[in-house]
Amino acid sequence: MTEAGRPLAGRTMIMSGGSRGIGLEIAKRAAADGANITLIAKTDQAHPKLPGTIHTAAAELEEAGGTLLKFVGDVRDDEAVAQAVQQTVERFGGIDLVVNNASAIDLAPTELLSMKKYDLMQDINCRGSFLLSKLSIPALKDSAQAGRNPHILTLSPPLNLDPKWAGSSLGYTIAKYGMSLTTLGLAEELRQYGVGVNSLWPRTTIATAAVKNLLGGDDMVRTSRTPDIYADAAYLVLTSPAKDTTGNFFLDDEVLAAHGITDLDKYRVTPGDEPLTTDLFL
Repeated sequence: MTEAGRPLAGRTMIMSGGSRGIGLEIAKRAAADGANITLIAKTDQAHPKLPGTIHTAAAELEEAGGTLLKFVGDVRDDEAVAQAVQQTVERFGGIDLVVNNASAIDLAPTELLSMKKYDLMQDINCRGSFLLSKLSIPALKDSAQAGRNPHILTLSPPLNLDPKWAGSSLGYTIAKYGMSLTTLGLAEELRQYGVGVNSLWPRTTIATAAVKNLLGGDDMVRTSRTPDIYADAAYLVLTSPAKDTTGNFFLDDEVLAAHGITDLDKYRVTPGDEPLTTDLFL
């Protein structure tokens, strides 16, 4: 395939998380183009309830065609994230794409939510997205000057002020909307430099370990779509012109529809016409 057909060939992506699930699928789409990818992930050893480690993910991405830098670290650790950014620039010559994928979830109401879990969600979701984006800005500016179409993509929802969401899971809502506010603010801050900053969220629940273990079990997995739909939509955003594509809160099916992809049956976990479960915040 020509480079024109592989727009992320030679581009460098840095992603928080990515050992499994949606993040890994997004990275695979970039790897298939021949991208350089840095994964910042904590999962160094296999987890009894969660598939995949940073090592198994790296192996899959290399097999798909990517060049990998594995960074075992915590997005809550300022020094670790700074080192990951520095090593990425040293290894690959810059950063073109930042994907804020790492996220923690607990839907408990306020009275039942421990402050330890509250802090975890704020530190990973909101602060982690802010930190990785912040430290990557100099490299993204360089990428823009070099005409390499830089993007920040954050996996967070539209800023929906319907009180039902805050009223049911306030701690998680604050954490996810904090991620979305980084999109809103950084899109405006970086617009003059030609860096695209957007959020992407799925219309339906996505069949991941989090959905199975924390949300609705096998029944919700059955009425979900596969991570492929999120990855395909993310790829379309990350390969769009950064100067013209910024400050958006995209939904996966709307991105696909804008590119003429309207038959979404292949993304269903279970074939058929059973109603799919709409995701949170929509």
